[in-house]
Amino acid sequence: MAQAVRREAGRPALLQAVTDAMRIPDLRGRLLFTLGILVVFRVVAHIPIPGVNQEALANLFRDNQLLGMLDIFSGGAMRQLSVAAMGVYPYITASIVLQLLVPVVPSLKALSKEGDYGRQRLNQITHWATVPIAAVQAYAQLLVLQRAGVLGDGSLLGGGFTATLAVVVSMTAGTMFLVWLGELITERGVGNGVSVIIFAGIVAGLPQMVGQGFVERQNFTGIILLVVLALAIVALIVLFTEAQRRVPVQYGRTVFRGGVIRRAAGTSYIPLRVNSAGMIPLIFAFSVLILPATVAQYFNTGGGSLGAGLAATVVRLFDSTHVVYWVALFLLVVVFTFFYTMVVYSQMNLSENLQKSGGFIPGIRPGKPTQDYLTRIIIRITVAGALFLGLVAVTPYLASTLTDIRALQLSSTALLIVVGVALDTMRQLEAQLLMRHYEGFIR
Repeated sequence: MAQAVRREAGRPALLQAVTDAMRIPDLRGRLLFTLGILVVFRVVAHIPIPGVNQEALANLFRDNQLLGMLDIFSGGAMRQLSVAAMGVYPYITASIVLQLLVPVVPSLKALSKEGDYGRQRLNQITHWATVPIAAVQAYAQLLVLQRAGVLGDGSLLGGGFTATLAVVVSMTAGTMFLVWLGELITERGVGNGVSVIIFAGIVAGLPQMVGQGFVERQNFTGIILLVVLALAIVALIVLFTEAQRRVPVQYGRTVFRGGVIRRAAGTSYIPLRVNSAGMIPLIFAFSVLILPATVAQYFNTGGGSLGAGLAATVVRLFDSTHVVYWVALFLLVVVFTFFYTMVVYSQMNLSENLQKSGGFIPGIRPGKPTQDYLTRIIIRITVAGALFLGLVAVTPYLASTLTDIRALQLSSTALLIVVGVALDTMRQLEAQLLMRHYEGFIR
C-alpha cells in the first residue's frame, strides 16, 4: 500500500487538504464543476418575475417567519420573487411524502426492496410528484403575495388565465431546473447536490446579515452575546450531528482452515445516530404552525362578531412574536422528531437484515427480541435528539429576547443546514483523499 502524503510543516490540515485536492485532476475537476453549477444557480436566482413591489415584498418577509424559512430553501430567490423563488422546497416535500408512503403503500414498499432498480424508480416517482406540488405551491404563493399587496395592482393574477399560467409554469420550471442542477452536482461534483444548493443560498445571504448587524451597532453588548450564542449553537449542532450510539454486533461465518471447517467470528457495530431526523421535523413544525393563522385570517374581518374576535385572537397567538407560537413550535418539533425517526428506522428493518446476514447482538436473541432491544435504544437516544432540535427551533426567540436585537435574526434552521452540509461535504472530500492515499483532515 502506498504511503500517505504527509502534511507540510506548519500548514493547517484543511488548507493542506484543499491544496492536495486541487493537485488531483479528477478531484479538481469535480470541485470546479460544483463551483460552476453554483454560479449558474445564483444567476437564475436573480431573474425576477414582472410586476413585483419590492418594498412590500421586503416588509412581508420581515414580518413572516415561515416565509423566511422557505426563503432558506430557495437560496434567497424567494425574497426577490425570481423564477426560482420556490427553490428545491417542492422536491423536498415530495421526498418526505414518498418516504412516509413507502411503508404504507404495498407497491412502493416492494420497490424499496428491489435494490438499485427500486431506488431509481422511487427517485423517478419523486420527480413526477414534484411537478404538481411545485405548480400548486407557485399558485398559492402568488395568491398570498397578491393579498399582501406585493404584486402591485394585482394585474399578474388578474390579467387572465394565460398570464397566470405563464408565471406558474416559469416558477415550476425554475424549481425543476434547480433540482437538475443539484443532481448534476451529486453525479459530477462534490457533495449532495440539493443540499449544496441550499447551502450556497444561505451563504450568499451572509453579506446581508452582516449589513443588518451594522443597524444594531449601538447595541454592542447584544451583538457580542449574539455571536457567542451562535457559536454555542454551532458547537451543539456539530456535537449532535456526529453523536451516535454504537450497538455491538457479532457475525458468525464458516471458514476452511487446515483442511478443517471451522467457525470464525467477526465484530462490528450498528451506528444509531442521536439526530437521525435532521431538519425534517423543523419543516413539518413550521408548516403546521402557519396553518391556524392562515385560516384565521380569512375569518378576521375586523368586525365585532364572536367569530371575528376568535380569529383575531388566533392570529395574535400564532404570530412569530408571541411566546405561544414558540412553545407550540418546540412541542411540535419534539413530536415530529419521534414520529419521523420511528418511520425511518421501521423502513430499515434492522433486526431482519441483521439476521439475514448472520449477525447478532451479544446477549440478545435474534428476531423480535432484537427488534425490541433496538427500538428501546432508538427511543432513548431520540429523546436527546428531539430536545436538541426543539432548542434549535426556538433559538431565534431566545436570541432576540436575550440580546434585544430585532434587525439581525439568528436563523437556527440555517445554521443546522449549513453545518450539516459542510460536515457531509468534508466527509466526502476526506474519503476521496484517503482513497488516493492522501492524508485526510477530519480528526
